[in-house]
Amino acid sequence: MIIADIANIPGRTFPARRYGRGLVGSGPQPIKSDNFSMGYVVLEPNGGQVPWHNQTQEEVYMILQGRGEMCVDTEKQEITAGQMVYMPPGKFHQLTNIGDTPLHMMYCYVPGGDVAHWRQELDGTLPRAGEGDIPPLPAGAQPQCTKKAE
Repeated sequence: MIIADIANIPGRTFPARRYGRGLVGSGPQPIKSDNFSMGYVVLEPNGGQVPWHNQTQEEVYMILQGRGEMCVDTEKQEITAGQMVYMPPGKFHQLTNIGDTPLHMMYCYVPGGDVAHWRQELDGTLPRAGEGDIPPLPAGAQPQCTKKAE
């Protein structure tokens, strides 16, 4: 039996004002799996974000606490604690905290493995919405955060 305690799992801070911990997957996660990846993320109040990106895996976000704006492809909708959203493979998506308190969420994607947007955000190279072959955000969406922290 493998038991991992989230309080003892190190994470990292991302430029878009969020803190994330990988829980299950390949690499440094405490529970190893090649078949799926799972993590816990906290978005800072008033704008903390998982910026506009896509990936080859299908993914689900589960909002545990707080209130956010969820964009998937051309759709935008408010999402709150207790709700989940599914992102099909290849569809661009973004989650922004629109509340005054931290937004806590869990993600799970299948199959497991690394996703490029983490490295791109940390390196300051995440492609911008609406530029080149990257589709624009849905009308009225919170702006994408792509800048590397100073």
